[in-house]
Amino acid sequence: MTSFRAPLVMLLSLALGAALILAMLSGDYDLTPGNVADVLAAHLGLGEDSASKMHDVIVWRIRLPRLLLAVMTGMAMAVSGTVYQGCFRNPLVEPYILGVSAGASCGAALAIVFPMMFPNGQTAAFLGGMAAVTLSFLLARNRGETPPVTLVLSGIIVGSLFSAVLGIMKYLASDVELREITFWMMGGFYYANWRDVTVTACAVLPCLLIIAALAWKLNLLSLGDEEARSLGIHPDRVRVVFLVLATLAASVCVSAVGIIAWVGLMMPHAARMMFGPDNRWVIPGSALLGALYMLLCDTLARTLTGTEIPIAIITSIVGAPYLLWLLRAKGRELYGA
Repeated sequence: MTSFRAPLVMLLSLALGAALILAMLSGDYDLTPGNVADVLAAHLGLGEDSASKMHDVIVWRIRLPRLLLAVMTGMAMAVSGTVYQGCFRNPLVEPYILGVSAGASCGAALAIVFPMMFPNGQTAAFLGGMAAVTLSFLLARNRGETPPVTLVLSGIIVGSLFSAVLGIMKYLASDVELREITFWMMGGFYYANWRDVTVTACAVLPCLLIIAALAWKLNLLSLGDEEARSLGIHPDRVRVVFLVLATLAASVCVSAVGIIAWVGLMMPHAARMMFGPDNRWVIPGSALLGALYMLLCDTLARTLTGTEIPIAIITSIVGAPYLLWLLRAKGRELYGA
């Protein structure tokens, strides 16, 4: 199996590189590979600054940070979905199960409706997402243990609570503010910049590397708590570590780009179909698939019509039929437990 998995990872890496080049060249303003190469060479100090000012703005300030943010968001959501499904032994959960989505939406809405109290919308969204997850853990904690079923139920309760607060914010918002809240919740990379890329990379990449290094423990956790204990790990502690890392990566991305659903649900299953149930391969595979899928969706969102389509619409159009197929035909088979 390993001999077939390694070339598959290389193939996905090449496909991601090709998709990155295609996305860089796609858009309302036509670019050639030479234009892109000139801009990158100038900024990396590898050649003379022969790029035009227009090309520099489009490549370096608009498209490149946007595409890098899309890649990291796709990776974070897909790997977080893999972790959540492994920790809860449930093939239908995704990163938002503990209230990340509702908490982040609530934080963003507070920043939009009360900008004097919450001046930075991205920070407010991140704090809202992390507050929801922390509250879910506290509610589920009982006698030093955090049972997975109780944690999921706590996440549902906390998500409902934050959704109610979000509803109040929508009621209090003006028409302009309500429109801004709605567009934020649809997700998108419209305002991506190098600051977003830097902050996201500093938070997401270390989390993904640690998760990948601990993937063998996720394999043991997927067997069940009793089996994990018999093999020498403390399932509750390991589960908390995985969930904190996955939630941190997802929360940072959500705070930067808004709510983008389905990626964390679909990509882990696609990776398992390609690599089997071993999380040591599923995690890098889902990261590459998530990045590739997010890039393609973002490119479609930018180029299908004259105006940009919120990316959550694109992912939902694909995600809803996928979930229906998963429920009807492959619910148990794909998970391979």
